[in-house]
Amino acid sequence: MSTWEIVIGTIAAEFSDLSDVEDATRITLRLFLAGLLGAALGYERESQGKAAGLRTHMLVALGSALFVIAPGLAWSMDDAMSRVIQGIITGIGFICAGTIIKGNDTGDVRGLTTAAGLWLTAAMGVAVGLGNEATAVLSTLIALFVLHVLPWMVRKRRKA
Repeated sequence: MSTWEIVIGTIAAEFSDLSDVEDATRITLRLFLAGLLGAALGYERESQGKAAGLRTHMLVALGSALFVIAPGLAWSMDDAMSRVIQGIITGIGFICAGTIIKGNDTGDVRGLTTAAGLWLTAAMGVAVGLGNEATAVLSTLIALFVLHVLPWMVRKRRKA
């Protein structure tokens, strides 16, 4: 066996996690859907001028989905998947804490909705990664209602 055959064989083996067309399609769909749902929330936040916008939400959703998909490919047990999800929750909590700012002079707290949106985006990514796409889509629609429609209704009521 030549050196090039060994190199090519090794490279092929390293990319063998997507050798099955069905699995490759499923994983591709899940990753793209996670990114798309994150984009929907991120676009809404960015259109409101918030710091955590389109790219941040997309990366949080995509990362959360990937963290769940990868152990699933390795046939991890339920307890291992539970620890992965706990790690995602802890990690996103750290990121969310960075979005919350308390004003020194005014004492007002800002960034809570952005933090909650990132937290929800991570949860949606986990749902997609686990194969619960319909639940993730429904959650995104409800979140868009909460972020976009409810504030409009409150403003309209205040004017009346």
